[in-house]
Amino acid sequence: MKKTVYLIVALTAWLPLSSRAWQGEVVIATPHTQMALHANEGEDLRQDYYGSRIMETKQLKEAGSDFNFAALPTFGTIDMIHLPALQVEHADGDLNMELTVTDYNTRDEGHATIHVFTMQDRLTPVTVKVYYKAYKKVDIIETWTEIVNQNKKSAITLKRFDSGHLTLRRGDVWLTHLHGDWCAEAQVTQEPLTPGLQVIRNTDGARNAHCDAPEVMLSLDGEPREDAGRTIGVALCWSGNYEIRINTNNKKEHHLYAGIDPQSSEYVLDAGQTFQTPHLALTYSARGMGEVSRNFHRWARTEGILHRGMKTGDILLNSWEGLYFDIDEQRMIAMMDDISRFGGELFVMDDGWFGSKYQRNDDSSTLGDWVTDLKKLPNGIKALTDAARERGIKFGIWIEPEAINTKSELFERHPEWALQTKGRELKLGRGGTQLVLDMTNPKVQDFAFKIVDDLLTQYPEISYIKWDANASIQNYGSLYLPRHKQANLYIDYHRGLISVLERIRKKYPDIVIQDCASGGGRANYGLLPYFDEFWVSDNTDALQRVYIQWGTSLFFPSNAMAQHIGGAPYWNTGGRVIPIKFRCDVAMSGRLGIELQPKHMNDEERQQCTTCFTDYKALRQTIQTGNLYRLVNPYNRKGVASLMYVDDNQQQAVLFAYKVDNWYGQPLPRFRLQGLDAQATYLLTERNVKAGQQPCSLSGKLFNGQFLMEVGLEIPLDLDYASRVLELHRQ
Repeated sequence: MKKTVYLIVALTAWLPLSSRAWQGEVVIATPHTQMALHANEGEDLRQDYYGSRIMETKQLKEAGSDFNFAALPTFGTIDMIHLPALQVEHADGDLNMELTVTDYNTRDEGHATIHVFTMQDRLTPVTVKVYYKAYKKVDIIETWTEIVNQNKKSAITLKRFDSGHLTLRRGDVWLTHLHGDWCAEAQVTQEPLTPGLQVIRNTDGARNAHCDAPEVMLSLDGEPREDAGRTIGVALCWSGNYEIRINTNNKKEHHLYAGIDPQSSEYVLDAGQTFQTPHLALTYSARGMGEVSRNFHRWARTEGILHRGMKTGDILLNSWEGLYFDIDEQRMIAMMDDISRFGGELFVMDDGWFGSKYQRNDDSSTLGDWVTDLKKLPNGIKALTDAARERGIKFGIWIEPEAINTKSELFERHPEWALQTKGRELKLGRGGTQLVLDMTNPKVQDFAFKIVDDLLTQYPEISYIKWDANASIQNYGSLYLPRHKQANLYIDYHRGLISVLERIRKKYPDIVIQDCASGGGRANYGLLPYFDEFWVSDNTDALQRVYIQWGTSLFFPSNAMAQHIGGAPYWNTGGRVIPIKFRCDVAMSGRLGIELQPKHMNDEERQQCTTCFTDYKALRQTIQTGNLYRLVNPYNRKGVASLMYVDDNQQQAVLFAYKVDNWYGQPLPRFRLQGLDAQATYLLTERNVKAGQQPCSLSGKLFNGQFLMEVGLEIPLDLDYASRVLELHRQ
């Protein structure tokens, strides 16, 4: 008969850790959720429960709900109908791992408690530490592992190294995940879990969120709902290739695994080295998808996951869709004049400003040559920062530090800096010349850091950087990595990138940096700690943006989502013409900006944008840092979409409503609000009213919070592309 193990924890060299006797069972808790784990003598770590906080976990066994599954299943110790989360090839070719718990410690980091379980392989000197970080003010638990090769001479090879594993009771469980493509990111897919293996993965190499995103939700009580049902949210905090697997067998459980995709990434770990997996963030709510989203948003804003935190972003004009590469000093200053007149706060000069020997007039040359093109900008960048200051706005600039063109001075000097395999023909990307720099190489890392360092040293008035990444890794090979470590490339690339970003943030903590990757290709929690926001999509068509932004909001807070007013007719959707008010109202629901050539706007568009900017400033704090409630889902084909933000004090709320379909006899739903104080009275005021029209009939009226949430509003949305923005202010 097995006994529950009692461990007296030894003091270790990585204090401060609290040393205590472990009585077998450990409860890891956040304000409203908890996870229960245990180990028996001579066994590995087992997971018992994850969900709402319960009084006594011992009742789990009494109720017959003891799963007793490994928290980190290893190859060679599990029934083969299950999948391993960890597999190691030892120096002698042995592929098995038999882990037993030898130690347990906790440490208090103020805002979170970290639990550390140490396990040892029975046969080899390989140690695995499993971490759980439970936040004290938000309902997030992060988990990750460290694999320590304690061999004195021999390397081991990591063949599978998931960040975490979660066991769920089998039932009517539904999976929500985001699928898409360039200009169609974050399309919401919802499906029941059926027997077999469901795999969500990305193998782009450099960007991991265009086609499938590294975040999912699991609804445990049938079809997903916004405001009801037990729901688990999962986000892998990694910027590279990943794999999320859900295995449903003919037993009583579903098994979820998430981690770095091991394809072409079997990692060689030298003697004495430690490998740490990315963090896996878990959250749970009994109140549906909406509360899971809000948990992620609070975590991102308040726990340092999003560099911007609770700060709001400026209203900006980006030059890209207005000018593309056709940049010169006069055009830049003219666009500054326009954004200043609208009431904007920041102008960003996009691609096309750099180059000496090769001029950057299209995407076929010059990446890597980060010097000012004095033919386009004869007075240099300083003339532009001076012009911005004189107009009372800030100045920003575009760069792509991880890329190089074969037609560039940098490539002529350092062709070996591009990812490649010696002897193989280069596969060329965008413009027929683009390659990805080898970020595993410390010299390339120094070069990427120097791009930013030189700009901010020479032009300290630059306040914003748009950091782009427009290429996937097509040439699998590094001239820097040794032959036996070529499989480390996909992982060490992102470790090198993060090292550069850490250096930048250490020296320039206040610079605002946008994470752009051909649009939303890098919307992930692996990079957000180093960025203030991300570009949601290269598609600024307002109708399609309703859907893209809806999906993105499942996991990311609005102050991280850059949303711009685009032009009309729009090039990417067959020349569709969407009214300026609808375009403004859609962009207002995140960090507002504008992405067009202002001189091509008519008087109505100019007037509407000015009104939009003025009203947005009065609503910005609540929109960008408030609590999101998604009211009417555009994917449900009710003809409308609606969402709202409520500040923490329930003092102000902002409601957005959009008409996304229009047909004769269309029955529109009543809009039932959420998140308000049921006992309070709210004054409704329509914002960003259409130029030349009066506010709608709801504007200026008082409503009780309970009425708004239980009965709701009939919002007038009669015409094609009708939209409303309503402010609610507590009286």
